[in-house]
Amino acid sequence: MSENKIPTEVVEVEETTIETKETFKEMSPIRLILRRFFRSKLSLVGLIMLVLLFLFSFLGPVIYQKWGEETVDRREVIQQITSTYTYIDENGKEVKVTQILEHTATINSYANPSSEHLLGTDDNGMDVFVRLMYGGRISLLIGFIVVILETLIGVALGGISGYFGGWVDQLIMRIVDIFNCIPTLPILLIASALIDSWNLDADQRIYILMVIITIFSWSGVARMVRGQILSLREQEFIIATEVMGLPVWRKIFKHLIPNVMPQLIVSMTLGLGSVILYESTLSYLGLGVQLPKAAWGTMIATANDPQVLNYHANMWLPAGFMIVIAVLGFNFVGDGLRDAMDPKAKK
Repeated sequence: MSENKIPTEVVEVEETTIETKETFKEMSPIRLILRRFFRSKLSLVGLIMLVLLFLFSFLGPVIYQKWGEETVDRREVIQQITSTYTYIDENGKEVKVTQILEHTATINSYANPSSEHLLGTDDNGMDVFVRLMYGGRISLLIGFIVVILETLIGVALGGISGYFGGWVDQLIMRIVDIFNCIPTLPILLIASALIDSWNLDADQRIYILMVIITIFSWSGVARMVRGQILSLREQEFIIATEVMGLPVWRKIFKHLIPNVMPQLIVSMTLGLGSVILYESTLSYLGLGVQLPKAAWGTMIATANDPQVLNYHANMWLPAGFMIVIAVLGFNFVGDGLRDAMDPKAKK
């Protein structure tokens, strides 16, 4: 008996593999820089410090209008001092003399912190807390204006020097070397004596101070821009602009300078802290902002008096604290921008 064979079919199953590709959303360069910047904790700390500092300096006087920058709370009283002494006259008799002296005293001179004056008053009876806010305005404005001016001068001269090269580069770089070799402090002392002889008011001294700081600060920016353009002018996109026949000013300011902007932004941010320190030092030496205007350096200069240094720390310590906050804040933000704009940094 034969067995019935059931035919079997072989079914080939084709294995299909589905490849999944991860898609990434392309980010713009600005958004990528902001993302890197806000990931840094120090950058956030520096940004918060600067925001609070600007609110204190620019919105503080608008909210706290109890005292003005130059308002003097001078409450004078007449005090009597009685002194008694004896002497022997011509006849050998002992004579007793009582002397009464009257003088006018200012109550609020060097006043301690109170509800009336949050940080006390200075020797002129001016509120230290209010002058601290107005001093922040002047110090920060001087810092920003000087940085902008020195950047404009440095970009113009550094861009021309790096693009043309040759004798133009040699001439501009020798001028930069001269400014780098100038003894700054003796020149500033001579300028201060000259400015004092002009009998200028406080506002005009501020403008002259900004010009002086700008003159001695632009050379570093020019050297940095020149070095960047020397490396960029041999790139393919600059060769393309030459083929297109674009004018020189357009090549420099439309194609070369925008590629230097990341380095410029970082340089400006870090330079703000240096300018504030520079202004404070000059004001401390008596070369900068003078009374009745307030500046952080001028307020610290009151510590030259040993009595103020030892017994009235409320007059100079808050200004020093503000300078520390400003310089640290700008340095933190500058370091964060430098890391965020680094093309080699990881996303």
